[in-house]
Amino acid sequence: AKPRLREKSYRSYESLLRRYLRPSLGPRNLGAICPLDIQAVYQQLVERDLSARTIRYTHSVLRSAMRQAIRWRLLADDPTNGAQLPRRRRREMCVLTAEQSRLFLEAAMQTAYGPVFAVALTTAARPSEYLALKWQDINWEQGTVRIARTLERVSGAWRFAETKRARSRRVIKLQEWVLELLKYLHATTNPKPAESSWVRAAELIFTMPSGRPIESDKLAKQFKSILEQVGLPLIRLYDLRHTGATLALAAGVPPKVISEQLGHAIAAFTLDVYSHVLPHMQEEAAVKVEGVLLGRVPSRRSNRTGDCED
Repeated sequence: AKPRLREKSYRSYESLLRRYLRPSLGPRNLGAICPLDIQAVYQQLVERDLSARTIRYTHSVLRSAMRQAIRWRLLADDPTNGAQLPRRRRREMCVLTAEQSRLFLEAAMQTAYGPVFAVALTTAARPSEYLALKWQDINWEQGTVRIARTLERVSGAWRFAETKRARSRRVIKLQEWVLELLKYLHATTNPKPAESSWVRAAELIFTMPSGRPIESDKLAKQFKSILEQVGLPLIRLYDLRHTGATLALAAGVPPKVISEQLGHAIAAFTLDVYSHVLPHMQEEAAVKVEGVLLGRVPSRRSNRTGDCED
């Protein structure tokens, strides 16, 4: 699998095999492994209180390995067939409301990381994507930014990697105030003495005050510090992506547009992920259609919709 995987995915696969599968299945002869053996391994993982997501991911990796063994004619049947897996529970999505987002941005702009958080929230990009942005990715005339790569640290060294999927390479329209913020940042950014030659050559937009690339873990700590400072819910850094998408849906941006901005394959997937916004969208749609049919918009429901939009 190594030639077709990103380094991060490969390390994840290797970790799952080493921690969860090889201790039990590693010493066994491949042809002697039966479905009951695999089911016993999964039961052990359940008893260790591992999440359903981790167990299902482990199963996916093992299943891929067994199918490769069949292609190599090392096995006649796939022993992972019929395995009973724990049901994956959908994690309740935690996002900031529009008012909370405004409070967060006001506080964030008082720090050195304000521009990073502004881009994160308004583009709904992944941390590995916006931390990899270069100045050349911005089209100043069109007011857009191009997501073309990710940034990762491997064995202590920084390097660029491919985006999560091919469709993750995309162009996103920047909000005017964010574009002006980046123009100011570009005009006032000076190379730092501590900056490495790699960073200078990379022309990264966002760096630490010292000039080094920003580590997502350190950015996450800064993010939570700002949230605590203004008394906002302690959501994950990645939830800024979900917040941006949720705000766009609530504002009436077409799901197809949001799907393209997020790098999703189809709008249906986007709507499934952000289904918590659908009740609001359905109410607004009902109000609008009722207005068309009756030639007016009912005041009571209209006000409620306006409150939601706030």
